[in-house]
Amino acid sequence: MVLRYFSILLDLPCAIIISRRRFSSAAHLNLPLALFTMNYLSTVFIAIVFASALHAQTRSNESIEQQLKSLRSEAVTLSYDTGSNVTTIRAVADNFSNDEAKRAGIRAMNFAAGALYSGKAIERPLDPVQWSFWVLTAKPRFGEDHSLTIFAGAETFQLGDARYVFRARDGMEYLNFNLTREQLKQIAANSGVKLLLGQKEFNLTKSQLKLLADLYLITEISK
Repeated sequence: MVLRYFSILLDLPCAIIISRRRFSSAAHLNLPLALFTMNYLSTVFIAIVFASALHAQTRSNESIEQQLKSLRSEAVTLSYDTGSNVTTIRAVADNFSNDEAKRAGIRAMNFAAGALYSGKAIERPLDPVQWSFWVLTAKPRFGEDHSLTIFAGAETFQLGDARYVFRARDGMEYLNFNLTREQLKQIAANSGVKLLLGQKEFNLTKSQLKLLADLYLITEISK
């Protein structure tokens, strides 16, 4: 994309000069060569700055891995598959509290969040992020009502119904949602976030909040 925009912009000075030469010929004017040179260099400079700005809007896998180390975020992993040329970022959270799980009538619940992108760099915002809840339970608890509402400070987000699967042989429910980048940002910015999953309430723990904040930070690209 950068190269395409860069080549388009580099073509502009030639078009401008040709246009002016035609005008000069029609009007029998002889514009100084210095004027053409100055206009050309100015336009090329703008093109280079614009192309550099586009290039800055990327985030390499190497940069992400370095930041993960500085954040000490061991629960967030990055993997690149050479066969498909796809990178996967995945953040796996600790369990919600045992008390909340017991009140919900389940054995345990945690979640994973992440995204896929082509190549070895993020070239555009990862939006949405996939957010999947894994529920360990003897029988389905969220089959009839698997909507999700998030309360983050003064903000309330309704993510709607999950893509829901119950696997009886594993004793697992899977609830998959799309989380917009703005919603992820709001969650990461708050110290207290409550979830209403179906009719059951859960609070994101400190480690879960840090996990989501780290995910937001490592996937942020300059604008």
